[in-house]
Amino acid sequence: MEPDSDGEGFFTRLADFSLRHRRGVLLVAGLLTVFAAVFGSSATKYLSAGGTDATTEQSVQAADILQSQFHTGDANLLIVVQARHGSVNDLAVTRAGEVLTQRLARQHFVINVQSYWSLGDVGALANKNHTQALIVGRVLGDQGQIVAREPAIAAAFAKVPDSVRIQIGGFASSFHEIEVLVERGLITAELVAIPITFILLLMIYGSVVAALLPVGIGGMAVVGTLLILRLLASFTLVSVFAENLTTALGLGLAIDYSLFLVTRYREELAAGQSSAEAIRRTVSSAGRTVTGSSLTVAAALASLMVFPVPILRSFGYAGVAVALLSGLSALVVLPALLGVLGTRVNAGTVWRRSILSRDEGFWSSTARRVMKHPVVVVIGVMAFLAVLAGPFLGLNLGANDDRVLPPGSSARLVDDTVTRDVGEGQMQQIDVVVPTLFEPAGSVARTEVIDRYASELSHLAGVHYVSASTGVFIGGLHLPAPTAYLSQFDNARGTWLSVVPDNNTLNRGGRDLVTAIRNSPAPGVVLVGGVPAEFVDSTGVISHDIPYVLLLIGLISFLVLLLMFRSVVIALQGLVLSAVSLSAMFGAMVWVFQDGHLSNLLDFTATGSISATTPILMFCVAFGLSMDYEVFLISRIKELRDAGADTATAVAVGLQRTGRIITAAALLISVVFLGQVLSGISSVKLFGLGVSLAVLMDAFVVRGLLVPAVMKLAGRANWWVPKSLPARAARPSLGRPTPVRPTAVAMFTDENLQPVGAMN
Repeated sequence: MEPDSDGEGFFTRLADFSLRHRRGVLLVAGLLTVFAAVFGSSATKYLSAGGTDATTEQSVQAADILQSQFHTGDANLLIVVQARHGSVNDLAVTRAGEVLTQRLARQHFVINVQSYWSLGDVGALANKNHTQALIVGRVLGDQGQIVAREPAIAAAFAKVPDSVRIQIGGFASSFHEIEVLVERGLITAELVAIPITFILLLMIYGSVVAALLPVGIGGMAVVGTLLILRLLASFTLVSVFAENLTTALGLGLAIDYSLFLVTRYREELAAGQSSAEAIRRTVSSAGRTVTGSSLTVAAALASLMVFPVPILRSFGYAGVAVALLSGLSALVVLPALLGVLGTRVNAGTVWRRSILSRDEGFWSSTARRVMKHPVVVVIGVMAFLAVLAGPFLGLNLGANDDRVLPPGSSARLVDDTVTRDVGEGQMQQIDVVVPTLFEPAGSVARTEVIDRYASELSHLAGVHYVSASTGVFIGGLHLPAPTAYLSQFDNARGTWLSVVPDNNTLNRGGRDLVTAIRNSPAPGVVLVGGVPAEFVDSTGVISHDIPYVLLLIGLISFLVLLLMFRSVVIALQGLVLSAVSLSAMFGAMVWVFQDGHLSNLLDFTATGSISATTPILMFCVAFGLSMDYEVFLISRIKELRDAGADTATAVAVGLQRTGRIITAAALLISVVFLGQVLSGISSVKLFGLGVSLAVLMDAFVVRGLLVPAVMKLAGRANWWVPKSLPARAARPSLGRPTPVRPTAVAMFTDENLQPVGAMN
């Protein structure tokens, strides 16, 4: 082989290492994979169904003070008690309600149990016709502990008095069902996506052995990442939703990288190279591309760690781990596998097809037609994407509630019942914490201060009632309540009040109510918490940090592309076109999931909003995958350019040689992500469908049409190198330059496209 540049020399040495020690590499990789599969498969038990709040938020500080100073917090377990006959005020139903209230209070890890009956028939805890009433309590612990403790608590109510029927719900039950559905959805997605993926790979390769390689590499990356998530969960909160990202992205990236490497390897074999030489050439030429791609994807997802929100950081942990493991497995383990297989990589042939890539075909002719009318293509494609992106202008950020669960789930049924008959705000109370009051405890002055403040809050628009240490306030009306209930709101140092809204507060109305409470005159320093305040705070934190995250993603991606291709124009083009390819995804996200189109087909409930964490996650994942295809395509174009082809020839032949691989990879990865649509969680459906659409639009529209048009318009500027870059950096090769075949030269001799040698 000819001498390599420094980068290529490293990848050649890496290939030699995998070849020389192929059995050892495979043995170590196999043992590590088995270890990761055994210990990483139980990762779900250690992950959390929550993690949407930053520790610096006012609402989190309020929750901490409620726990430490008042030994209480939001009610997260709710029991709907329905009278089989008559009213909840009937003697038999009253006795049953009291028994069930006491039973819940006796459960381990349950505190602050109250009910319609224990509070002296407070009307706010019953529906209007008094056929249903509520029992509420708080399950102690973090979200992981709550999920673990909820089933045992629910089991204590398997038998109830004959006079009533019950349903158990609330956030504790919702957390538990979300965790169960996520785990079940992962299994379903894998059972559906993996066989379909294998069939598609078999159609692409025509060989059983070749088709199995990407699936095996993907499996290694996925189980390795699950083990990392389990280990991280021992030190910090990791969201259970990170598993969905791990499975989909791990299989997708591994398929991308394996498809790229195995296709190149088979081409080298078909060209007459020995197995060892084919592996060296493959890793030498494609190693830098795979490395650059995995680093770009990892960088895009690493930016999520900037957010102080645990769920986004969890996605960052998973994304970085799975991207790097996918790249490492493809560059180290896959060459070792190919070294063992040799020409048997084509074993199990089910149908024969040409392995050598052609310089003339559908993609090259498409590129030629595009480059004849680049301005028209750019304007047309951009207009098309703008139309698809249009609905995104109506984006309404919200928060996930019980409606992410399928309508038939038990927790969802309870919450729907409470929403319809009692009031949505019962599960979304706002905690108003006044940690320090200067008036002495029990004094008349203190009572007057609390009464006045509670009365003022009860008059705010959107408030159902306010509970304080001096009573219950409804529209300024002061109602008495049992001392046992009121005592939880006050201690020697301070006080707190519970504001129960009269409707769903996880929308703009909720933001307005939280803001109104925070702006109301208060008897001292006030911290506002509870679910609605958590939504306001987390949305604010994310919105504040988004510009920095986007800037970080753009800067890192630009530097990676600049170092790989030594071209400012190519780097900028990659950023802009990758961002453009996401427009359709964001428009579809709003049109389908916020506005509710296709809700019946996809079996979800539209809420009129999108969770604040979802758009940034989808952007990072889709952007990383888009850059993946950018690197694949430009790498081949750069090879041809270095071999002496003019820009037009390099673009057309490069697209022809990579178009089939890129579109095949996009189809495969879209199948993997579409598997997430089978999940019972609507936010997971949104993620899977949105990313799939973004990938397909990027591969077929942006890479197939926009890239040739933009590069034709840029001409010689595509390869402009700043003088500040080192001289050696101006002439890199992303691999052994692949000569342009004579047939390719003949194709580009019309008046619009110059022949080889006539450099733009």
